[in-house]
Amino acid sequence: METKDIENVVIVGSGPAGYTAALYTSRADLEPLVIEGFAWGGLLQQTTDVENYPGYPEGVLGPEMMQQFRDQAERFGTRFITDDATKLELAGGPGGLHTVHVGGKQIRTRALILAMGAEPKKLGVPGEEELSARGVSYCATCDAAFFRGAQTIVVGGGDTAMEDATFLAKFAGKVTVVHRRDEFRASAIMLDRARTSDNIELLTPYVVERFEAGENGSLGKAVLESREDGSTRELPITGAFIAIGHRPNSQLVEGQLELDDEGYLLVEGRSTRTKLPGVFAAGDLTDHVYRQAVTAAGTGCMAALDAEAFLRDTPVDPEAHWAPVEPAAS
Repeated sequence: METKDIENVVIVGSGPAGYTAALYTSRADLEPLVIEGFAWGGLLQQTTDVENYPGYPEGVLGPEMMQQFRDQAERFGTRFITDDATKLELAGGPGGLHTVHVGGKQIRTRALILAMGAEPKKLGVPGEEELSARGVSYCATCDAAFFRGAQTIVVGGGDTAMEDATFLAKFAGKVTVVHRRDEFRASAIMLDRARTSDNIELLTPYVVERFEAGENGSLGKAVLESREDGSTRELPITGAFIAIGHRPNSQLVEGQLELDDEGYLLVEGRSTRTKLPGVFAAGDLTDHVYRQAVTAAGTGCMAALDAEAFLRDTPVDPEAHWAPVEPAAS
């Protein structure tokens, strides 16, 4: 696929944020180019049933949903490179051009939308990958309703784990919170909510040794190991929710844009603008609170509108060259 000498908008990343940004910028005749990555579609490519996105009353498979997002953006003229960006060089002032390195090419653009998303931290134990989306989940808000009356566990000891357990308890028959230490990092109020729930049990100090499938090929049990004496115990479960945090995919902008302590990209107020003119960010890359497909899509729309306004108000400088950015504190 050929690219122009200077692009109007390049979008790095796909998923709901990237594809929604592509839809809006393409309908604004900005001819966006999406560097969607080899694993295009983001985390929803690893999701089976999606039942909480508006417009799908019967639910939809995650990969099918992402294909529809992609097809809709392509219908209005979005172009795609199915490869991973390997380096970003960001201009330091208005009118400067940003450079995206991908597949041996250097693509220059006036506006850049970052939508690289975030990845859930994983336990790295046997059975976790094989049973992902078959009982092992990383989002209680997304998947709790599939486990009505079921025996489940939540792995973690922070606020996210307690929040997930409390939410899951509305659906599951029992929720066992498994934590490696006797003390929890969660705030007192979140911990109290979990402790006072009739169907939540706190189990410490244990770690998950492995997950095993049941007769139907889905999750059947978790094997736990005591941190005190090394003994093991088996919990028959059909749902396991891993709540040990997320890792934003912000490596490409480290030292160029401002990140918070956890690596999430910082934006200005309620906009999607970063500290550099013409650089915008959307989706889970900036969101450590909600992390939902619908909120990611919403910020993708916002980033597209912010980019459109920037291009409208910033004069074209055909002689503009990339200028290095002073390193930012992370």
